[in-house]
Amino acid sequence: MAANRAGRRQGRGSPGRPGAGRGAPGGLSPSPRSPGRSPGVQRRSARVTVKYNRHELQRRLDTEQWIDGRLGELYRGREGEMPDEVNIDELLELDTDQERAQKLQAILSSCTADTQEFIAQLLAQLKGLPKQRLLQRPPPQNEEPP
Repeated sequence: MAANRAGRRQGRGSPGRPGAGRGAPGGLSPSPRSPGRSPGVQRRSARVTVKYNRHELQRRLDTEQWIDGRLGELYRGREGEMPDEVNIDELLELDTDQERAQKLQAILSSCTADTQEFIAQLLAQLKGLPKQRLLQRPPPQNEEPP
């Protein structure tokens, strides 16, 4: 009967067995770099702050990249005429879409391509986009404003 108990113990990873006691079947242990994760998954850096709404920041970045791409298309071959920037915050400061459209038409006045579709699409993307000052970190409490 003692031999029977010893056989069962060895099946569960007794200290006398090589590789036993490591917690994984067959004496294999997960790598220390990725405990419990598949080998293809990498861990992301934990330095992203939670003070900002990550979704809104990504949406703003996507909008800025979209603007750059579309301006490149509108001004293809005439890059020297392209405006330096389309300031999203200046557009968001305006009260109505009509004011924003007028501002965009003024910015794009040198463009010979049809800009109406670009303006309509940009106005649609601006809806619900927060102004950048709302995304900035507040000043430290111990500093007084000038």
